[in-house]
Amino acid sequence: MTPAEIELFIEAVPVPLIVIGADARIEGINRPAAEIFGRVGQGRHYSLQLRQPSVAQLIENALGLGHAGQARIRRVEGEGEQIFQVKATPLQGRVVLAFEDLSQTEAANQIRRDFVANVSHELKTPLTALMGFIETLRGPARNDEAARDRFLGIMDRETARMNRLVTDLLSLSRVEAVARQRPSDEVDVCALLGSALNALKPLAEEAGVEVVRDLPAGLPLVMGDADQLTQVFTNLIENALKYGGGGGRIEVSVTREERVATLRGPALRCDVRDHGPGIDPLHIPRLTERFYRVDSHRSREMGGTGLGLAIAKHIVARHRGRFQIESELGQGACFTVFLPLE
Repeated sequence: MTPAEIELFIEAVPVPLIVIGADARIEGINRPAAEIFGRVGQGRHYSLQLRQPSVAQLIENALGLGHAGQARIRRVEGEGEQIFQVKATPLQGRVVLAFEDLSQTEAANQIRRDFVANVSHELKTPLTALMGFIETLRGPARNDEAARDRFLGIMDRETARMNRLVTDLLSLSRVEAVARQRPSDEVDVCALLGSALNALKPLAEEAGVEVVRDLPAGLPLVMGDADQLTQVFTNLIENALKYGGGGGRIEVSVTREERVATLRGPALRCDVRDHGPGIDPLHIPRLTERFYRVDSHRSREMGGTGLGLAIAKHIVARHRGRFQIESELGQGACFTVFLPLE
């Protein structure tokens, strides 16, 4: 094959390809490969462009022995990392290197491993406590009424905690199952927020927190899932009462924005603002990660599962909206949901 024929051949292939000649020089790089490695190495010795020892070994085996092979390499680009499965195939005295990008697959596998590890950890603690109390109640505390009542109270709290976790896991699964299905009903956002506030009124009274509402009438309806949006608003208001209620007041409001840049059009802006201790900005980018907590001990004591904001983010994304968190230490926090009107 002539260099021109090689160029035409590899350009027709959608996966990244590099062709190395018998003289160990790069004869061709197709467009997908050039986007990764650049074309500056064409005509030069492959070692100047492909420095990974495992790839060099593949090329040497293919050129010298005619053996095909494959290897996995990692390539750091800026702050990110790419993972490729490289396959070397001898072809008429040359070597064709094909690169399969496994980065997204590896990232998904890592998320799955982290998720399983986190769920296991969250369930292990209450299960271990329950097993210990059951063993004690069957043994030393069998006839100790005071100890039995105390242990049963703790067991009740731990089982309630596991139940909340399982409920949130099922909720997250349901949200992800319909993530690509657009909501088809028209809903009144102010009415949903009002309903959530009414349901949480006893919690606000118990915490001694004043709730200020600004839910004007006459705002346009949005396309949405009423149950899912109620879940989002309930979670945000409950979090404000539990973690930001120390400021003595929370504010819930809805306004119309004529243009939200990230949505490229008008939207309803729903704010839940507290005046509590605030959140260190370092934590904000990770708050919607599954099981991420700023204060793990306090969150568990408050009954949190670490999944509420992750669920809220998924629901807002399903509604083609945007979820925004703003906070500074000592300045309270504001959780905002933008829902598009077009």
